[in-house]
Amino acid sequence: MRNLVEISRDPRVPLQYLTPQEEQALVKYVLRLADNGYPLPVKFLRSLALIIVRQRSSIFQITDADLEVRPPGKDWPQGIYRRHPQLKARRLRTIDWKRDGRHIEDKVRHWFDIIGRELADPAILPENVYNMDETGVLLSVLNSLNVLVSKDDSRKHRGTTVKRTLVTAIECISADGRFLHPLIIWSAATHRSYTNTEISLHWVEHVFDPQTRDRAGDQPRLLICDGFGTHESLEVMKFCFANRIILCRLPSQTSHKMQPCDVGVFSPLKTAYRAQVEQACRAGVGTIGKPHFTYLYDRARKEAFTPRNIRSAWSRSGLFPFDPSRVLRDCQASRSEIQTTIPVEPPTVSSNICHTPNTSDHFALLRSEVEQDTQNLDGVCKRRLQTLSRATEKVFAERALLLEENRILFEQNNEKICRQSSGLTVVGHAKVMSYEDIIEAQKKRDITVTEQATRKKRSKAGGKLLSRSEEKRKAEQEILYISPIRISL
Repeated sequence: MRNLVEISRDPRVPLQYLTPQEEQALVKYVLRLADNGYPLPVKFLRSLALIIVRQRSSIFQITDADLEVRPPGKDWPQGIYRRHPQLKARRLRTIDWKRDGRHIEDKVRHWFDIIGRELADPAILPENVYNMDETGVLLSVLNSLNVLVSKDDSRKHRGTTVKRTLVTAIECISADGRFLHPLIIWSAATHRSYTNTEISLHWVEHVFDPQTRDRAGDQPRLLICDGFGTHESLEVMKFCFANRIILCRLPSQTSHKMQPCDVGVFSPLKTAYRAQVEQACRAGVGTIGKPHFTYLYDRARKEAFTPRNIRSAWSRSGLFPFDPSRVLRDCQASRSEIQTTIPVEPPTVSSNICHTPNTSDHFALLRSEVEQDTQNLDGVCKRRLQTLSRATEKVFAERALLLEENRILFEQNNEKICRQSSGLTVVGHAKVMSYEDIIEAQKKRDITVTEQATRKKRSKAGGKLLSRSEEKRKAEQEILYISPIRISL
């Protein structure tokens, strides 16, 4: 085998950490990950090359722990980019794959069909169209900054008091460039006395309605919100229906492209708030607490919620002016991204041109030709041996990568720690709330109340039917359960 490897090496190729065929296998693996939506971080490229080298001398998935292998140099990935121009490094932002443009295009089209019919109504004026959403603001967490210091100053940090208290604000903007007063929600130090549904109802009744009723007059108001279930409780829908407020639901996983608050105002709001905190710290405020928040947040809102920013947010959302292509262009661009493909070799191996086999069938054809020429090692046979060697290197390199991938997947699938999270209920498709939805919500409420009452009656009835012996046994169990606690005290 050693002689075969030596024959396969092209003297014109300089000595590299991986052979050309191993690099091709690595590039193919990286491109496959990118096509599947999970591009490989650059920092992992060197570790994969090390896996290939370590696997050269092992036929098992677990390599020799005592085997010392020199890792590739720090600049090795840059050489890969030069030799394989189909690869390039790019910084990508993280996003839930369900929110990617190619996965939400149908939802976007359906949303514009729904909202387009509402906005086409002459009674719906831009000044009566609103979008509400919640946003979280950290009380006093600052980012890293480029600052000016003395050339002899060796400090790597700047002092600040970090308070990771999250303050929630419900904001609302109108299509004509206005914004309403916010509703600020502080995190509770004790058990919460309000639920999310009650907060949504309180906002509609005491924040939104008083600030928009007089301006609307007899005209209907259209309120766009995301798909969280607390915005569509029975009480909220009843109040909106009684006060001519048309409640429109955005489809799930689309708010980052179609909700004006998310698209245009929340990012400058948080940037402006951090700038206000920076200024307060430079002025000598040691700790940013709740007494400072209202003042700082109000100044940040005035800086971020400008008529220009608000109108730009509605325009980028494709609503005012109504232009669905503003959003659909991004979705179609995501769908039509250039997909990296690997050219497939012809299904046969020519006797005159030796192609590197990419499949088992190709390898079998080449091997049969080699077996026929073993008695006469001429130039053609040598080239076939070189091709066979390159295919072997490539197959083993791919095998090493797949074995490592299988090992990671095996560990993940056997993970026994279950992480459960209880989030808000998300309802999926775009919709305009109607009276039929109120009737349906009322039926569900009545069924839930009836089931709860039935369970209570059954539990009370079960308690009365206990015999004296059963009551005695239950009391003994309670005593046995309590006695160890008394002893420990």
